[in-house]
Amino acid sequence: MPVESLPLRDIHLPEPVSWWPPAPGWWLLLICSAVIIAGIVLFKQIRKRRLLKRTALAELDILRRQYHDNHDRVQLVKALSALMRRASISFYQRENSASLTGAAWLQHLDSTAQRKDFENGNGSILATAPYLPADSQLDVDFDDLLSLCEDWLSLQPVKGGSR
Repeated sequence: MPVESLPLRDIHLPEPVSWWPPAPGWWLLLICSAVIIAGIVLFKQIRKRRLLKRTALAELDILRRQYHDNHDRVQLVKALSALMRRASISFYQRENSASLTGAAWLQHLDSTAQRKDFENGNGSILATAPYLPADSQLDVDFDDLLSLCEDWLSLQPVKGGSR
């Protein structure tokens, strides 16, 4: 028996799958990746600021012990002034704290701690401390000054910041 030719059409392949728009799973992967990356960045920033705070408080403790050992008031005031300046530059934008001097520096310390003990209290010595001669006679309650600086460092925010 002869085979008859059937009227069949040739096989047609479907159009290739387009890469756009991506499937919902790819969108979910992209969003999850962005959230994870943002979380890691935020975690590292918070961890760095906590480390800054712990380091500054540890250095303050060293200064306190040195002062109780040698009672060098001028050295203590100069070291406190430098510590507070470095801490302020670390916690706030360099442009906002590095160039401040005198009353503006004290106002910055007061405003960032929401108090007035630097400008009107024992903390006012920090404005002139770097310029004091080694044989200066200082009439300041140094334990109160150390506590004031410790309070300022403790009050600095861990989260956020502008770095």
